[in-house]
Amino acid sequence: MIRWVWLGLLFACAAQSQQVCLSQTLPLTSGETLSGRRVLLAEAVRQQPAVIIAGFSKDAGPACGDWATAVRADTVLARISVYQMAMLEGAPGLLRGIIKSSMRKDLSASEQDHFVIFTQDEKLWRSSFSVTADKDPWVVLIDATGQVRWRGHGATGYLEPLLKKRCANNSRFAVDCDFQV
Repeated sequence: MIRWVWLGLLFACAAQSQQVCLSQTLPLTSGETLSGRRVLLAEAVRQQPAVIIAGFSKDAGPACGDWATAVRADTVLARISVYQMAMLEGAPGLLRGIIKSSMRKDLSASEQDHFVIFTQDEKLWRSSFSVTADKDPWVVLIDATGQVRWRGHGATGYLEPLLKKRCANNSRFAVDCDFQV
């Protein structure tokens, strides 16, 4: 009997920890957009649903760009703000300007204004995105209250439909976004 009580408590704790993980908020770290504006990403996405696409290595860059293109082109996700972020804390200070210039060259002014570079708090951001593989793009869906409602990593082909499904199946989020699926 006691064994079943412990087992029940274990499952209840596991379910609760999953809920806590999904309702997590973003770190309060200041970054700089590729257009040169200082921004607190957690505040920039407040009051509006947003998708944040994060890269934690140079190898993740092209796949992050693919994600941004796919989300911006999707009519179902059109009302969601799209932000990209790159973590450059590990890059030498002398190279950061060159890296930012390279990132900037293929982006419109609007896209540059929604692309945030961070040079500190890498551990916090990795924890927020639950990063396990540097070469992958990491994607989170944030609701209008700033809570993380979905996360994924990898190529867009398989995950973008899951992101759309998450938006459509979450009635609270769908109302916030006014989705027509």
